[in-house]
Amino acid sequence: MNRENVGGIFLIAKKSLAQHRLSTVITVLSVALAAGLVMAVFSIRDQTYDAFTGGPAGFDAVLGARGSQLQLVLNTVFHLETSPGNIPWEMYEAIKENPNVELAVPYAVGDNYRGYRIVGTERSLFTDLEYRKGRKLTLAEGELFNPEKREAVVGSYVADKTGLKAGSKFNPFHGLVFDERQKHAEEYTVTGVLEPTNSPSDRVIWIPIDEFYRISGHVLRGGGGTYEPRAGEEIPDRYKEVSAVMLKLRNPQAGFLLDQTINRQGTAATLAWPIGRVMAELFGKIGWVNNVLSLVAYLVVLVAAGSILASIYNTMNERRREFAILRALGARRGTVFAAIILESASIAAIGAALGYAVYALILAGAAVVIRAETGVVLDVLKPGPALLAAPLAMIALGILAGVIPALKAYSTDVASNLAPLS
Repeated sequence: MNRENVGGIFLIAKKSLAQHRLSTVITVLSVALAAGLVMAVFSIRDQTYDAFTGGPAGFDAVLGARGSQLQLVLNTVFHLETSPGNIPWEMYEAIKENPNVELAVPYAVGDNYRGYRIVGTERSLFTDLEYRKGRKLTLAEGELFNPEKREAVVGSYVADKTGLKAGSKFNPFHGLVFDERQKHAEEYTVTGVLEPTNSPSDRVIWIPIDEFYRISGHVLRGGGGTYEPRAGEEIPDRYKEVSAVMLKLRNPQAGFLLDQTINRQGTAATLAWPIGRVMAELFGKIGWVNNVLSLVAYLVVLVAAGSILASIYNTMNERRREFAILRALGARRGTVFAAIILESASIAAIGAALGYAVYALILAGAAVVIRAETGVVLDVLKPGPALLAAPLAMIALGILAGVIPALKAYSTDVASNLAPLS
């Protein structure tokens, strides 16, 4: 094909797009919506799956009360759900001394501040744990809490939403759901705010576990009986209990050994291990939701492809004379066919390009909701196969949608369409 023919093809396509601006714009927007929706659905699915099954948890396993491993992981690692129960302090001490365990951090939960979890723990969470390889929970301002005082360290998201900062004071509220009537009398002082980690830890307020026990209304039952802590008195270990113990194991084999001992041979506790597998089971159970969303996205794509077909096909009758004139002036059938294909491909390509803007808007909105509810952060700029495949697929569908109108233009009869209009 010579240069003149190529130039003619581009000229015909450009003129047609300009001549039918309204239908072109509407079709481009439908393609953009389809491409953006497909990219957003698959990006949200992939990023949330990666975050919940292989994200920066920092722990390999969770030891807790006998029950559901999934509930245990959701409650402690992602700070969702309710606690399945407590285990005695002596069980924490035993697992801490286990040679297969590198790090054991106790958690005690059951209170909140304006809907954000308050977790009683030890300073080892900040000094010894790497939530990502080579990275620990670090302070953006202030210092760590004193284990013997009513002090707190708050996550970055909590600080942003509540205004808490180093030196601020607050009162906990009983339960995991915020209720102004459940306010505790004890007042805590914020000593530090953590750097953002883009993980559920950003949505947590951390206090000394011993001070958590001393909050009014907390009754300890670790020893079988009941014990209510008194001011100035040391709490005997036999009465202490924890909601869970977060474990960093020395090697993968350690997980198999502990799983065999605790889950298969024991009846007193549950070991959730590995955390990624437990969460993968959740996504397996709700996989139908992703399938429905994907189906909706595919249907929107088909509608967009149909819009391209309808937009071009509906203008064919009024363009028959135009094509006949072009043919009479020497344009080949192939030139007319290629011009229609280029026109449909251009509509799809422009729509696919705008689809990235639609994708960014959808993902940005979803990211705000998902972070607020789970602490998981979605990255709009994170690359993924859908970000390339979806636009290319839309262009391919646009080309296919142009085939029928192009064939109709190709078969235009010159003589009958150049006859005088009556």
